[in-house]
Amino acid sequence: MNAAPRVLAVIDDLLSAAAPGERGALWHLAEPGRELDANLVRLPSGAEVGEHQEDVLDVLLVVLEGAGLLRAGGQALDLAPGTVLWLPRTSRRALAAGPDGLTYLTVHRRRPGLAIKPPSGAYEGGEGPCMLDRVCPECGRLSQDPSPVFCSRCGERFPER
Repeated sequence: MNAAPRVLAVIDDLLSAAAPGERGALWHLAEPGRELDANLVRLPSGAEVGEHQEDVLDVLLVVLEGAGLLRAGGQALDLAPGTVLWLPRTSRRALAAGPDGLTYLTVHRRRPGLAIKPPSGAYEGGEGPCMLDRVCPECGRLSQDPSPVFCSRCGERFPER
């Protein structure tokens, strides 16, 4: 049986339904069996997504509202509504929202499932290390960064360690 296309959301409706101060992920693609992930993210004025590197996935970012700045590789790129960015895997980048905040949509291949593998060599038994301190308290994303400061999905600051 072929899958049928369907409307999942209307961005204008999502934005108008969100509370003025609402931040983080306003919507995300959650359909079973999908091969893509997508997130609608709002950062308030002055908020940042700290420098991070995505090692596995390319990301397409589309600015919808507000303005900001993307810092990557020693350059700064201005962000305005309608700007479409390609964030190639392995690129280091940071986002900063302007005075009116920044709302954007990200789209990328679905992230491979996490797997804890034993270290190379002999298996010594025991449990893998706890990674709860790398789980965003706002959206639940597991950071690939061993010492995250900001969530790369929603921009929430991780608690101080």
